[in-house]
Amino acid sequence: QVQLVESGGGLVQAGGSLRLSCAASGRTFSSYAMGWFRQAPGKDREFVAGMSWSGGTTYYADSVKGRFTISRDNAKNTVYLQMNSLKPEDTAVYYCAVRNYPLLKIQESEYAYWGQGTQVTVSS
Repeated sequence: QVQLVESGGGLVQAGGSLRLSCAASGRTFSSYAMGWFRQAPGKDREFVAGMSWSGGTTYYADSVKGRFTISRDNAKNTVYLQMNSLKPEDTAVYYCAVRNYPLLKIQESEYAYWGQGTQVTVSS
């Protein structure tokens, strides 16, 4: 059974940093693209960052470009999201997700497995 478990969320002041982790189990994810999404209260879930299976291709939403960095450690079956210079508008539940294919996509519907989410709250 495939499982994704996020951790690392919390409350931080504007300008601060957090690192989210997503540990995968149930299969080896080194051959598949992974991504991070977020959902703020009252809003649709949106793509934040993604990475191809090899790590050679990454893509970021314009709203986080230059502040967030996605990385993966295939040996640990784990993907990370380093978030710097956080803003109150980054407040959301953050989800990691994995595709069944190696290429990166940004559409939510392209991802087969999802974690339960971790709350990130940025105070002003």
